[in-house]
Amino acid sequence: MTEKDLLYDTILARSFSKNEQKRFGYGAFIACLLFVFTLCTVFKPYLSPLPIVELQLSVDAGLRMLRITEPQKPQALTSSNYATISEDSQKLIIPSNQNNITSNATTTDQSQISSEEQELSVCNDTSLPKNHLDSFNCTTKEQVISDGDIVEETVKPICKKLARTDLCELSGDVRIHGKSATVLAAVTFAFSGNSTWQIRPYARKGDVAAMNRVREWTVKLEQNADQLENASFSRCVRNHSVPAMLFSLGGYSMNNFHDFTDILVPLYTTARRFNGEVQFLVTNKNLPWMNKFKEIVRSLSNYEVIYIDEEEETHCFSSVIVGLNRHPEYYKELTIDPSNSEYSMSDFRNFLRAAYSLRNAAVKTRQIRRRRPRILILSRSRSRAFVNAGEIARAARQIGFKVVVAEANTGVASFAQTVNSCDVMLGVHGAGLTNMVFLPENAVVIQILPIGGFEWLP
Repeated sequence: MTEKDLLYDTILARSFSKNEQKRFGYGAFIACLLFVFTLCTVFKPYLSPLPIVELQLSVDAGLRMLRITEPQKPQALTSSNYATISEDSQKLIIPSNQNNITSNATTTDQSQISSEEQELSVCNDTSLPKNHLDSFNCTTKEQVISDGDIVEETVKPICKKLARTDLCELSGDVRIHGKSATVLAAVTFAFSGNSTWQIRPYARKGDVAAMNRVREWTVKLEQNADQLENASFSRCVRNHSVPAMLFSLGGYSMNNFHDFTDILVPLYTTARRFNGEVQFLVTNKNLPWMNKFKEIVRSLSNYEVIYIDEEEETHCFSSVIVGLNRHPEYYKELTIDPSNSEYSMSDFRNFLRAAYSLRNAAVKTRQIRRRRPRILILSRSRSRAFVNAGEIARAARQIGFKVVVAEANTGVASFAQTVNSCDVMLGVHGAGLTNMVFLPENAVVIQILPIGGFEWLP
Protein backbone atom coordinates (compact mmCIF):
# COMPACT_ATOMS: atom_id res chain seq x y z
CA MET A 1 0.00 0.00 0.00
CA THR A 2 1.15 3.56 -0.66
CA GLU A 3 1.72 6.20 1.95
CA LYS A 4 -1.46 8.00 0.84
CA ASP A 5 -3.55 4.87 1.35
CA LEU A 6 -2.07 4.29 4.78
CA LEU A 7 -2.72 7.92 5.69
CA TYR A 8 -6.34 7.65 4.39
CA ASP A 9 -7.00 4.45 6.40
CA THR A 10 -5.49 6.09 9.49
CA ILE A 11 -7.82 9.08 9.17
CA LEU A 12 -10.92 6.83 8.65
CA ALA A 13 -9.90 4.65 11.57
CA ARG A 14 -9.68 7.72 13.80
CA SER A 15 -13.09 9.09 12.61
CA PHE A 16 -15.22 5.93 12.13
CA SER A 17 -15.36 2.48 13.55
CA LYS A 18 -15.06 -0.65 11.37
CA ASN A 19 -18.84 -1.26 11.45
CA GLU A 20 -19.54 2.28 10.35
CA GLN A 21 -17.07 1.91 7.51
CA LYS A 22 -18.87 -1.25 6.30
CA ARG A 23 -22.22 0.56 6.41
CA PHE A 24 -20.84 3.37 4.29
CA GLY A 25 -19.55 0.82 1.77
CA TYR A 26 -22.87 -0.98 1.50
CA GLY A 27 -24.72 2.30 1.14
CA ALA A 28 -22.43 3.44 -1.64
CA PHE A 29 -22.92 0.12 -3.46
CA ILE A 30 -26.73 0.34 -3.25
CA ALA A 31 -26.62 3.96 -4.42
CA CYS A 32 -24.63 2.89 -7.47
CA LEU A 33 -27.19 0.19 -8.29
CA LEU A 34 -30.07 2.66 -8.03
CA PHE A 35 -28.23 5.10 -10.25
CA VAL A 36 -27.63 2.45 -12.93
CA PHE A 37 -31.27 1.26 -12.76
CA THR A 38 -32.52 4.84 -13.19
CA LEU A 39 -30.33 5.36 -16.23
CA CYS A 40 -31.61 2.13 -17.83
CA THR A 41 -35.23 3.07 -17.18
CA VAL A 42 -34.91 6.57 -18.61
CA PHE A 43 -32.94 5.66 -21.71
CA LYS A 44 -34.49 2.23 -22.48
CA PRO A 45 -36.92 3.48 -25.24
CA TYR A 46 -33.96 5.00 -27.07
CA LEU A 47 -31.61 2.07 -26.63
CA SER A 48 -33.92 -0.91 -27.26
CA PRO A 49 -34.04 -2.25 -30.83
CA LEU A 50 -37.18 -2.27 -32.94
CA PRO A 51 -39.49 -5.29 -32.47
CA ILE A 52 -38.63 -8.34 -34.47
CA VAL A 53 -41.08 -8.49 -37.34
CA GLU A 54 -42.15 -11.74 -38.86
CA LEU A 55 -43.76 -11.33 -42.25
CA GLN A 56 -46.19 -13.96 -43.42
CA LEU A 57 -48.46 -13.90 -46.44
CA SER A 58 -52.17 -14.23 -45.79
CA VAL A 59 -54.94 -14.80 -48.28
CA ASP A 60 -58.12 -13.16 -47.12
CA ALA A 61 -60.62 -11.95 -49.71
CA GLY A 62 -57.89 -11.91 -52.33
CA LEU A 63 -55.80 -9.27 -50.54
CA ARG A 64 -52.07 -9.56 -49.79
CA MET A 65 -51.61 -9.02 -46.09
CA LEU A 66 -48.67 -9.04 -43.67
CA ARG A 67 -48.98 -10.54 -40.21
CA ILE A 68 -46.88 -9.03 -37.44
CA THR A 69 -45.94 -11.09 -34.39
CA GLU A 70 -43.79 -9.84 -31.55
CA PRO A 71 -41.94 -11.89 -28.93
CA GLN A 72 -42.64 -9.38 -26.16
CA LYS A 73 -45.60 -7.18 -25.31
CA PRO A 74 -46.75 -5.76 -28.65
CA GLN A 75 -46.01 -2.16 -29.42
CA ALA A 76 -48.30 -0.08 -31.56
CA LEU A 77 -47.15 0.17 -35.16
CA THR A 78 -48.44 3.05 -37.23
CA SER A 79 -47.51 4.36 -40.63
CA SER A 80 -49.12 6.56 -43.23
CA ASN A 81 -48.87 3.67 -45.69
CA TYR A 82 -50.85 1.18 -43.63
CA ALA A 83 -54.41 0.42 -42.64
CA THR A 84 -54.71 -1.81 -39.57
CA ILE A 85 -57.19 -4.53 -38.76
CA SER A 86 -57.23 -6.76 -35.70
CA GLU A 87 -58.30 -10.34 -36.30
CA ASP A 88 -58.58 -12.75 -33.38
CA SER A 89 -55.87 -10.88 -31.43
CA GLN A 90 -53.49 -10.99 -34.44
CA LYS A 91 -52.54 -7.60 -35.81
CA LEU A 92 -52.88 -7.41 -39.56
CA ILE A 93 -51.11 -4.65 -41.45
CA ILE A 94 -52.51 -4.01 -44.92
CA PRO A 95 -50.24 -1.90 -47.12
CA SER A 96 -52.13 0.85 -48.91
CA ASN A 97 -49.46 0.70 -51.60
CA GLN A 98 -48.06 -2.80 -52.03
CA ASN A 99 -45.08 -1.52 -53.99
CA ASN A 100 -44.07 0.84 -51.23
CA ILE A 101 -43.62 -0.93 -47.88
CA THR A 102 -41.62 0.81 -45.18
CA SER A 103 -40.17 -0.62 -42.00
CA ASN A 104 -40.18 2.69 -40.15
CA ALA A 105 -42.74 2.66 -37.36
CA THR A 106 -43.44 4.87 -34.42
CA THR A 107 -44.83 3.88 -31.06
CA THR A 108 -48.16 5.06 -29.79
CA ASP A 109 -50.07 4.50 -26.64
CA GLN A 110 -51.77 1.09 -26.39
CA SER A 111 -55.06 2.69 -25.41
CA GLN A 112 -55.02 4.69 -28.64
CA ILE A 113 -54.58 1.50 -30.66
CA SER A 114 -57.52 -0.03 -28.80
CA SER A 115 -59.70 2.87 -29.87
CA GLU A 116 -58.49 2.66 -33.48
CA GLU A 117 -58.83 -1.06 -33.98
CA GLN A 118 -61.71 -3.46 -33.55
CA GLU A 119 -61.41 -7.22 -33.42
CA LEU A 120 -62.76 -9.24 -36.30
CA SER A 121 -65.16 -11.47 -34.41
CA VAL A 122 -67.96 -13.91 -35.01
CA CYS A 123 -70.75 -13.40 -32.55
CA ASN A 124 -74.38 -13.82 -31.72
CA ASP A 125 -75.87 -10.52 -32.82
CA THR A 126 -77.84 -8.67 -30.16
CA SER A 127 -78.32 -5.36 -31.95
CA LEU A 128 -80.69 -6.51 -34.69
CA PRO A 129 -84.13 -4.93 -35.09
CA LYS A 130 -87.03 -6.33 -33.12
CA ASN A 131 -88.28 -8.30 -36.09
CA HIS A 132 -85.14 -10.45 -35.84
CA LEU A 133 -85.76 -13.30 -33.43
CA ASP A 134 -82.21 -14.61 -33.61
CA SER A 135 -78.99 -14.27 -35.51
CA PHE A 136 -76.71 -17.23 -36.04
CA ASN A 137 -73.36 -15.69 -36.97
CA CYS A 138 -72.02 -12.26 -37.71
CA THR A 139 -68.64 -10.73 -38.45
CA THR A 140 -67.60 -7.11 -38.17
CA LYS A 141 -64.52 -5.33 -39.44
CA GLU A 142 -63.27 -1.81 -38.79
CA GLN A 143 -60.48 -0.36 -40.90
CA VAL A 144 -58.42 2.66 -39.89
CA ILE A 145 -57.33 4.73 -42.86
CA SER A 146 -54.09 6.71 -42.75
CA ASP A 147 -55.79 10.10 -42.72
CA GLY A 148 -57.66 9.23 -39.54
CA ASP A 149 -61.02 8.43 -41.12
CA ILE A 150 -62.63 5.21 -39.99
CA VAL A 151 -64.40 3.07 -42.57
CA GLU A 152 -66.48 0.38 -40.93
CA GLU A 153 -67.37 -2.70 -42.94
CA THR A 154 -70.01 -4.99 -41.48
CA VAL A 155 -70.53 -8.46 -42.88
CA LYS A 156 -74.15 -9.49 -42.58
CA PRO A 157 -75.07 -12.56 -40.55
CA ILE A 158 -74.59 -15.77 -42.53
CA CYS A 159 -77.95 -17.14 -41.39
CA LYS A 160 -80.64 -15.18 -39.63
CA LYS A 161 -84.07 -15.91 -38.27
CA LEU A 162 -86.85 -13.46 -39.03
CA ALA A 163 -90.38 -13.68 -37.72
CA ARG A 164 -91.75 -15.19 -40.93
CA THR A 165 -88.75 -16.80 -42.61
CA ASP A 166 -85.25 -18.21 -42.20
CA LEU A 167 -82.64 -16.80 -44.57
CA CYS A 168 -79.01 -17.77 -45.24
CA GLU A 169 -76.66 -15.78 -47.47
CA LEU A 170 -73.50 -17.73 -48.30
CA SER A 171 -70.49 -16.72 -50.37
CA GLY A 172 -67.20 -18.32 -51.33
CA ASP A 173 -67.03 -22.00 -52.20
CA VAL A 174 -70.65 -23.17 -51.84
CA ARG A 175 -71.66 -26.69 -52.86
CA ILE A 176 -75.21 -27.98 -53.13
CA HIS A 177 -76.20 -31.64 -53.26
CA GLY A 178 -79.88 -32.09 -54.03
CA LYS A 179 -80.36 -35.74 -53.13
CA SER A 180 -79.07 -35.23 -49.61
CA ALA A 181 -80.62 -31.74 -49.25
CA THR A 182 -77.27 -30.31 -48.16
CA VAL A 183 -75.65 -26.92 -48.67
CA LEU A 184 -71.97 -26.88 -47.71
CA ALA A 185 -70.06 -23.60 -47.60
CA ALA A 186 -66.39 -22.84 -47.00
CA VAL A 187 -65.68 -19.65 -45.06
CA THR A 188 -62.34 -17.87 -44.70
CA PHE A 189 -62.91 -16.49 -41.20
CA ALA A 190 -63.21 -18.11 -37.80
CA PHE A 191 -66.72 -18.53 -36.44
CA SER A 192 -68.26 -19.45 -33.13
CA GLY A 193 -71.59 -20.93 -32.18
CA ASN A 194 -73.57 -23.05 -34.59
CA SER A 195 -72.05 -24.24 -37.84
CA THR A 196 -75.01 -26.37 -38.99
CA TRP A 197 -78.62 -25.26 -39.41
CA GLN A 198 -81.86 -26.81 -40.61
CA ILE A 199 -83.70 -24.51 -43.02
CA ARG A 200 -87.11 -24.83 -44.68
CA PRO A 201 -86.88 -22.29 -47.55
CA TYR A 202 -90.51 -21.15 -47.53
CA ALA A 203 -91.59 -17.72 -46.31
CA ARG A 204 -94.38 -18.63 -43.92
CA LYS A 205 -92.57 -19.77 -40.82
CA GLY A 206 -94.86 -20.35 -37.88
CA ASP A 207 -97.60 -22.00 -39.94
CA VAL A 208 -97.10 -25.67 -39.06
CA ALA A 209 -99.43 -27.00 -41.76
CA ALA A 210 -97.61 -25.07 -44.48
CA MET A 211 -94.08 -25.81 -43.26
CA ASN A 212 -94.77 -29.55 -43.00
CA ARG A 213 -95.07 -29.50 -46.80
CA VAL A 214 -91.63 -27.98 -47.25
CA ARG A 215 -88.46 -30.05 -47.56
CA GLU A 216 -85.88 -29.39 -44.88
CA TRP A 217 -82.34 -28.49 -45.94
CA THR A 218 -79.09 -28.65 -44.00
CA VAL A 219 -76.78 -25.64 -44.25
CA LYS A 220 -73.28 -26.38 -42.99
CA LEU A 221 -70.16 -24.24 -42.69
CA GLU A 222 -66.57 -25.45 -42.97
CA GLN A 223 -63.51 -23.40 -42.06
CA ASN A 224 -61.78 -23.51 -45.47
CA ALA A 225 -61.80 -25.13 -48.86
CA ASP A 226 -59.24 -27.79 -47.88
CA GLN A 227 -61.67 -29.23 -45.36
CA LEU A 228 -64.31 -29.43 -48.07
CA GLU A 229 -62.06 -31.67 -50.10
CA ASN A 230 -61.62 -33.96 -47.12
CA ALA A 231 -65.27 -34.00 -46.10
CA SER A 232 -67.65 -36.77 -47.04
CA PHE A 233 -69.01 -34.58 -49.80
CA SER A 234 -68.66 -35.12 -53.52
CA ARG A 235 -66.54 -32.80 -55.63
CA CYS A 236 -67.98 -30.12 -57.89
CA VAL A 237 -69.51 -31.56 -61.05
CA ARG A 238 -71.36 -28.50 -62.34
CA ASN A 239 -69.84 -25.08 -61.74
CA HIS A 240 -72.00 -21.98 -62.16
CA SER A 241 -70.82 -18.43 -62.76
CA VAL A 242 -73.89 -16.67 -61.33
CA PRO A 243 -75.39 -16.59 -57.82
CA ALA A 244 -78.10 -19.06 -56.85
CA MET A 245 -81.34 -18.86 -54.88
CA LEU A 246 -82.85 -21.92 -53.24
CA PHE A 247 -86.57 -21.78 -52.43
CA SER A 248 -89.56 -24.09 -52.09
CA LEU A 249 -92.78 -24.46 -54.07
CA GLY A 250 -94.40 -26.44 -51.28
CA GLY A 251 -96.50 -25.01 -48.48
CA TYR A 252 -99.73 -23.42 -49.72
CA SER A 253 -98.62 -23.06 -53.33
CA MET A 254 -101.37 -23.07 -55.98
CA ASN A 255 -103.55 -20.96 -53.67
CA ASN A 256 -103.56 -17.61 -55.44
CA PHE A 257 -103.23 -15.57 -52.26
CA HIS A 258 -100.34 -17.62 -50.87
CA ASP A 259 -98.69 -17.79 -54.29
CA PHE A 260 -98.15 -14.05 -54.02
CA THR A 261 -97.64 -13.54 -50.28
CA ASP A 262 -95.43 -16.57 -49.60
CA ILE A 263 -93.55 -16.98 -52.89
CA LEU A 264 -93.83 -14.29 -55.56
CA VAL A 265 -93.46 -11.12 -53.49
CA PRO A 266 -90.60 -12.61 -51.40
CA LEU A 267 -89.02 -13.96 -54.59
CA TYR A 268 -89.19 -10.51 -56.16
CA THR A 269 -87.66 -8.68 -53.18
CA THR A 270 -84.86 -11.24 -52.91
CA ALA A 271 -84.01 -11.76 -56.60
CA ARG A 272 -84.73 -8.44 -58.29
CA ARG A 273 -81.34 -6.92 -57.42
CA PHE A 274 -79.59 -9.51 -59.61
CA ASN A 275 -81.30 -8.19 -62.77
CA GLY A 276 -81.87 -11.71 -64.08
CA GLU A 277 -78.32 -12.93 -63.45
CA VAL A 278 -79.34 -15.50 -60.86
CA GLN A 279 -79.96 -19.24 -60.98
CA PHE A 280 -83.18 -20.48 -59.34
CA LEU A 281 -82.94 -23.78 -57.48
CA VAL A 282 -86.42 -25.12 -56.71
CA THR A 283 -87.15 -27.67 -54.01
CA ASN A 284 -90.59 -29.32 -53.78
CA LYS A 285 -91.02 -29.38 -57.54
CA ASN A 286 -94.40 -28.07 -58.71
CA LEU A 287 -94.76 -27.94 -62.50
CA PRO A 288 -98.35 -26.56 -62.49
CA TRP A 289 -97.14 -23.64 -60.40
CA MET A 290 -94.20 -23.02 -62.74
CA ASN A 291 -96.51 -23.07 -65.74
CA LYS A 292 -98.94 -20.73 -63.98
CA PHE A 293 -96.33 -18.06 -63.23
CA LYS A 294 -93.76 -18.70 -65.94
CA GLU A 295 -93.83 -15.07 -67.12
CA ILE A 296 -92.81 -13.82 -63.68
CA VAL A 297 -90.11 -16.45 -63.21
CA ARG A 298 -88.59 -15.69 -66.62
CA SER A 299 -88.58 -11.98 -65.84
CA LEU A 300 -86.57 -12.59 -62.65
CA SER A 301 -84.04 -15.12 -63.98
CA ASN A 302 -82.34 -15.51 -67.34
CA TYR A 303 -81.67 -19.20 -66.71
CA GLU A 304 -83.73 -22.37 -66.78
CA VAL A 305 -84.93 -23.42 -63.34
CA ILE A 306 -83.07 -26.34 -61.76
CA TYR A 307 -85.26 -28.72 -59.76
CA ILE A 308 -82.55 -29.41 -57.24
CA ASP A 309 -84.26 -32.33 -55.46
CA GLU A 310 -83.67 -34.50 -58.51
CA GLU A 311 -79.98 -33.63 -58.88
CA GLU A 312 -77.45 -36.30 -57.93
CA GLU A 313 -74.53 -34.16 -59.06
CA THR A 314 -72.96 -31.50 -56.88
CA HIS A 315 -73.61 -27.93 -58.05
CA CYS A 316 -71.07 -25.29 -57.06
CA PHE A 317 -71.60 -21.53 -56.77
CA SER A 318 -69.72 -18.53 -55.48
CA SER A 319 -72.85 -17.14 -53.82
CA VAL A 320 -76.06 -18.79 -52.64
CA ILE A 321 -79.18 -17.53 -50.87
CA VAL A 322 -81.24 -20.16 -49.06
CA GLY A 323 -84.79 -18.98 -48.37
CA LEU A 324 -86.75 -15.87 -49.30
CA ASN A 325 -87.13 -12.54 -47.55
CA ARG A 326 -90.56 -11.17 -46.61
CA HIS A 327 -92.29 -8.65 -44.36
CA PRO A 328 -91.66 -9.75 -40.75
CA GLU A 329 -95.00 -8.70 -39.26
CA TYR A 330 -98.05 -10.93 -39.14
CA TYR A 331 -101.27 -9.72 -40.78
CA LYS A 332 -99.24 -7.59 -43.20
CA GLU A 333 -99.68 -9.58 -46.36
CA LEU A 334 -98.96 -8.37 -49.88
CA THR A 335 -96.62 -5.82 -48.32
CA ILE A 336 -92.91 -5.13 -48.66
CA ASP A 337 -91.04 -3.88 -45.61
CA PRO A 338 -89.26 -0.67 -46.76
CA SER A 339 -86.69 -0.97 -43.96
CA ASN A 340 -85.68 -4.43 -45.13
CA SER A 341 -85.78 -4.00 -48.91
CA GLU A 342 -84.83 -1.46 -51.53
CA TYR A 343 -88.11 -2.16 -53.36
CA SER A 344 -91.75 -1.32 -52.67
CA MET A 345 -95.14 -2.71 -53.66
CA SER A 346 -95.31 0.03 -56.28
CA ASP A 347 -92.11 -1.37 -57.79
CA PHE A 348 -93.61 -4.86 -57.68
CA ARG A 349 -96.75 -3.76 -59.52
CA ASN A 350 -94.65 -2.01 -62.16
CA PHE A 351 -92.65 -5.22 -62.53
CA LEU A 352 -95.86 -7.21 -63.09
CA ARG A 353 -97.07 -4.73 -65.68
CA ALA A 354 -93.82 -5.11 -67.57
CA ALA A 355 -93.91 -8.92 -67.32
CA TYR A 356 -97.49 -9.15 -68.64
CA SER A 357 -97.48 -6.03 -70.88
CA LEU A 358 -100.19 -4.26 -68.88
CA ARG A 359 -101.25 -0.61 -68.92
CA ASN A 360 -100.15 1.66 -66.11
CA ALA A 361 -103.03 4.01 -65.31
CA ALA A 362 -106.78 3.75 -64.86
CA VAL A 363 -109.23 5.97 -66.75
CA LYS A 364 -109.33 9.56 -65.49
CA THR A 365 -112.52 11.41 -64.63
CA ARG A 366 -112.22 13.84 -67.53
CA GLN A 367 -111.92 10.86 -69.90
CA ILE A 368 -115.26 9.33 -68.88
CA ARG A 369 -117.09 11.11 -71.71
CA ARG A 370 -114.83 9.43 -74.24
CA ARG A 371 -114.70 5.99 -72.54
CA ARG A 372 -116.93 4.52 -69.88
CA PRO A 373 -115.04 3.13 -66.86
CA ARG A 374 -115.06 -0.65 -66.55
CA ILE A 375 -115.96 -2.56 -63.40
CA LEU A 376 -114.92 -6.17 -62.85
CA ILE A 377 -117.26 -8.31 -60.75
CA LEU A 378 -115.38 -11.35 -59.49
CA SER A 379 -117.71 -14.33 -59.80
CA ARG A 380 -117.35 -17.49 -57.71
CA SER A 381 -119.18 -20.71 -58.51
CA ARG A 382 -118.89 -22.25 -55.04
CA SER A 383 -118.33 -20.59 -51.66
CA ARG A 384 -118.69 -16.83 -51.03
CA ALA A 385 -120.50 -16.24 -54.32
CA PHE A 386 -122.81 -13.30 -55.03
CA VAL A 387 -126.42 -14.52 -54.96
CA ASN A 388 -127.55 -11.37 -56.79
CA ALA A 389 -124.71 -10.90 -59.28
CA GLY A 390 -127.22 -10.00 -62.02
CA GLU A 391 -128.75 -7.18 -59.98
CA ILE A 392 -125.30 -5.81 -59.12
CA ALA A 393 -124.36 -5.77 -62.80
CA ARG A 394 -127.56 -3.92 -63.81
CA ALA A 395 -127.06 -1.32 -61.09
CA ALA A 396 -123.49 -0.72 -62.22
CA ARG A 397 -124.58 -0.21 -65.83
CA GLN A 398 -127.23 2.28 -64.77
CA ILE A 399 -124.64 4.53 -63.13
CA GLY A 400 -122.39 4.47 -66.20
CA PHE A 401 -120.05 1.48 -65.85
CA LYS A 402 -119.21 -1.05 -68.47
CA VAL A 403 -119.57 -4.34 -66.57
CA VAL A 404 -117.25 -7.34 -66.87
CA VAL A 405 -118.16 -10.51 -64.95
CA ALA A 406 -115.32 -13.05 -64.74
CA GLU A 407 -113.97 -15.83 -62.56
CA ALA A 408 -110.28 -16.27 -61.86
CA ASN A 409 -110.08 -19.78 -63.25
CA THR A 410 -108.21 -19.04 -66.47
CA GLY A 411 -104.47 -18.65 -66.95
CA VAL A 412 -102.76 -15.88 -65.03
CA ALA A 413 -101.61 -14.07 -68.17
CA SER A 414 -105.08 -13.85 -69.71
CA PHE A 415 -106.82 -12.98 -66.44
CA ALA A 416 -104.19 -10.33 -65.71
CA GLN A 417 -105.13 -8.66 -69.00
CA THR A 418 -108.81 -8.76 -68.00
CA VAL A 419 -108.17 -7.24 -64.58
CA ASN A 420 -105.85 -4.60 -66.00
CA SER A 421 -108.50 -3.51 -68.50
CA CYS A 422 -110.83 -2.53 -65.65
CA ASP A 423 -110.87 0.50 -63.39
CA VAL A 424 -112.85 -0.98 -60.49
CA MET A 425 -112.78 -4.49 -58.98
CA LEU A 426 -115.65 -5.82 -56.85
CA GLY A 427 -115.51 -9.14 -55.02
CA VAL A 428 -116.07 -11.09 -51.82
CA HIS A 429 -113.12 -11.43 -49.45
CA GLY A 430 -110.96 -14.30 -50.65
CA ALA A 431 -107.94 -15.38 -52.66
CA GLY A 432 -109.46 -14.08 -55.90
CA LEU A 433 -109.04 -10.48 -54.77
CA THR A 434 -105.28 -11.00 -54.83
CA ASN A 435 -105.56 -10.23 -58.54
CA MET A 436 -105.83 -6.58 -57.55
CA VAL A 437 -102.06 -6.46 -58.12
CA PHE A 438 -102.81 -6.40 -61.86
CA LEU A 439 -105.06 -3.33 -61.65
CA PRO A 440 -103.76 -0.10 -63.20
CA GLU A 441 -102.59 2.78 -61.04
CA ASN A 442 -105.37 4.66 -59.18
CA ALA A 443 -107.90 1.86 -59.69
CA VAL A 444 -110.48 1.07 -56.99
CA VAL A 445 -111.09 -2.20 -55.10
CA ILE A 446 -114.39 -2.93 -53.36
CA GLN A 447 -114.16 -5.88 -50.93
CA ILE A 448 -117.35 -7.41 -49.55
CA LEU A 449 -117.03 -8.97 -46.08
CA PRO A 450 -119.65 -11.45 -44.86
CA ILE A 451 -121.15 -10.68 -41.45
CA GLY A 452 -119.10 -12.11 -38.57
CA GLY A 453 -115.87 -14.04 -38.39
CA PHE A 454 -113.58 -11.21 -39.54
CA GLU A 455 -112.74 -9.56 -36.23
CA TRP A 456 -109.05 -10.40 -36.86
CA LEU A 457 -108.87 -7.97 -39.77
CA PRO A 458 -107.09 -4.68 -38.87
